[in-house]
Amino acid sequence: MKAAAALSALSILASAEAAETVLGAYIFHRHGDRTPKSLAPTNLTTLGYEQVYTSGQYYRSRYLTGSSKIRGINEDTVKLTQLAVTAPVDNVLQNSAMAFLQGLYPPVGQTVQTLANGNSVQSPMDGYQLIPVNTISTGSGSEDNGWLQDASTCGDAKISSNNYFTSAEYNNLLSSTEDFYASLVPVVNGTLNEKDVNYKNAYIVYDLINVAEIHNSSIPDSEVLTNSTLFQLRTLADAHEYGLAYNASDDVRAISGMQLAGEILKYLNSTITSGTAGSSSNKFGIQFGAYGTFLSFFGLTNLTAKNTNFTGVPDYASSMAFELFTNADVSGGFPSTSDLQVRFLFHNGTVSNSSEPTMYPLFGGNADSISWNDFSSGLSKFAVSTTEEWCHKCGNTTGTCAAYASNSNNPSTEQNSSGGSHMSAAIGGVIGAFVTLAVVLGSLAAFMLLGGFRLVSKKALAPRDTPVSETAANKA
Repeated sequence: MKAAAALSALSILASAEAAETVLGAYIFHRHGDRTPKSLAPTNLTTLGYEQVYTSGQYYRSRYLTGSSKIRGINEDTVKLTQLAVTAPVDNVLQNSAMAFLQGLYPPVGQTVQTLANGNSVQSPMDGYQLIPVNTISTGSGSEDNGWLQDASTCGDAKISSNNYFTSAEYNNLLSSTEDFYASLVPVVNGTLNEKDVNYKNAYIVYDLINVAEIHNSSIPDSEVLTNSTLFQLRTLADAHEYGLAYNASDDVRAISGMQLAGEILKYLNSTITSGTAGSSSNKFGIQFGAYGTFLSFFGLTNLTAKNTNFTGVPDYASSMAFELFTNADVSGGFPSTSDLQVRFLFHNGTVSNSSEPTMYPLFGGNADSISWNDFSSGLSKFAVSTTEEWCHKCGNTTGTCAAYASNSNNPSTEQNSSGGSHMSAAIGGVIGAFVTLAVVLGSLAAFMLLGGFRLVSKKALAPRDTPVSETAANKA
């Protein structure tokens, strides 16, 4: 009887697990091990190549061949419409993305193609699969820049990050750590000037020593680098970079996290749209980016409230994943949005089958997964999804943003607090033009009346040459 009950319970559990279907996923991934920022240009190392390749193998086993396989995705031969891979124009990040893809979709073996003239051609590199890595405008040159916002063109975000250098927190750490950083000068003075070894350059100093600890068997004055010193060095670098990446009272500082949120929403929305339309596309989005985006996103989604480790710089090859899934029956087609759920997973460092990612609740909640509607609503509160939104958020008015500059404070794009809509820009412009014309005509009439002037026909005037005044060019 007990055995039968146990079997029944196992059967129920198995059926419950089998009912879950992963419909899509989006991954944000950090690059692998690299050379130090202070010796630019940075390059992906052999160790870094192996780290992201291993991560690609893990996600292959999870989403392409395992129990969490994305419904309908090709296992062995890539179908490019199902996959979207992006990275900034950056040597380390783009190469990391390609290494990851080699693990995700390994070579399929040699194939032979016979041409019309009878000649045969064999696939090179044992059937290596060519998968494009699309570039994104944000974060270009991330790994050659020592300062978080140097890779950003967002004006207000740079101003916000600079404000950290005038904060009480920063100045307290700058003064209280002088002796600590002075003790590290003999370790790094072959690369950094003594005046630069301080909390202002906390991450640069940490990065240089961290790379040396990984790759150099002998480091100058290495006896200084005790475990306690290395821990303090890392902790200070974490505080420095989190301070530059996120501020609760000045959210534009987290612009990279806002953009990531917008990209996640757009991609998973396309997964839902294509699934509803019966298409087999847009199933797996993968983006490589810098650690600053992780920190910004962690702050925006309140992950730091659940675990203070989220205020620290993620290790090389760290990744976070967003899984779109359902427990509804999918035999009849793609489920409705009310049946969709999302869970967030994170792993610090290289993920593998022996060290898998962990689920964490988003937005300060307690549940490991939330409904798609709640997830979408939560991200939408701060997500930046369009160029126009980005321009307005960043206060940029030149270049690409020039087209939106005149609308930066335009109430026609918003609703008032009572819920009523403002007049459209076109109607407002017409009304404004008539008001201006009435003012001009009124002023002219008064001027003529008081000055004794009158209107006369052009024919009554003697002809003469009149110089044409130049008009000022419009400024973008």
